[in-house]
Amino acid sequence: MSNAEQAVAGIRDAARLRQEASEARSRATADLRRYCIEARDAGVSISRIAREADLSRQGVYDLLAEQPDR
Repeated sequence: MSNAEQAVAGIRDAARLRQEASEARSRATADLRRYCIEARDAGVSISRIAREADLSRQGVYDLLAEQPDR
């Protein structure tokens, strides 16, 4: 395999891994949003949700305001 072919194969592998990571991030964000909503609805404060999620309070509000991908 030539250097060019190796480089192209590397690009394909990296692109595939990047796509998989993007999909995993989307699933994780959807899960986090769902649990944040459940916690808020159960009476957990936004401050505590933010601490547990390692987000700012504004980050939690932003996450709660996002529309789910569907």
